[in-house]
Amino acid sequence: MDTRSRLAHLVPHWIEHNDSHVEQLEEWVKKAREAGLGAVADEIEAAVRAMREANEHLGSASAKLSMGNGEEFSG
Repeated sequence: MDTRSRLAHLVPHWIEHNDSHVEQLEEWVKKAREAGLGAVADEIEAAVRAMREANEHLGSASAKLSMGNGEEFSG
């Protein structure tokens, strides 16, 4: 399997994997807040935002892979 094909398979998996972690982390944010650990909850929330941003980039990578060879096309 070439690199492009491998990435086309892996990237959606990484997005799904990150989404499952986001769900778990959001539960722990709530638990941390309930335990009076606001500063810890804030840091976990920052990690959630970073994972969501990572998924946006991964989604863009996936779209580029499906449009062609993943290279930018110049006009």
